[in-house]
Amino acid sequence: MLTAEQVRQARDRAAAMLEAAGIAITPAERAAIEVVDFGLGDLVHLGLQLVVYVNTERVCAKELVLFPGQTCAEHRHPSFEGTPGKEETFRVRMGAVYLHVEGGEPTAEPKAHPVRAERGFYTSRREIVLHPGEQFTVPPNTKHWFQGGPEGAVVSEFSTMSRDDLDLFTDPEITRMPVYTD
Repeated sequence: MLTAEQVRQARDRAAAMLEAAGIAITPAERAAIEVVDFGLGDLVHLGLQLVVYVNTERVCAKELVLFPGQTCAEHRHPSFEGTPGKEETFRVRMGAVYLHVEGGEPTAEPKAHPVRAERGFYTSRREIVLHPGEQFTVPPNTKHWFQGGPEGAVVSEFSTMSRDDLDLFTDPEITRMPVYTD
């Protein structure tokens, strides 16, 4: 769980990174930046910050902010309500992202080194390094995880409908929906 002060600090930091990337957000969007620590209380290493612009039955658009070395844990977007699951395209706006996806040849010397890796919950070993202007599309129901580079990263996500509450994480201790305390 995160305290209100931790959430405020993360929102301020994420807003500053968005501004540095040249991405303008409204005061309401700034106040609503979602801060996710996956229920583990280690936002420095595990988590991300999100601004959701739109999420309808057909399309979703978000900005993701990763602090330096911060990891979005391995997960997949399963099928739901007759859909194949969420398909998402990540386009880097600032910094670097180390994206890992299942399938293909494992990367011999990956740049990403997530905490809790020794527990065996990071099974996607093909690393794709994305820099500003580069993008990658993750197919539905595909295991993936990603980590911010040394300066962190700002990433635009374009996808089909997002149902974050249905995401399936490899690590059974993770909860996707954030819980904040006073």
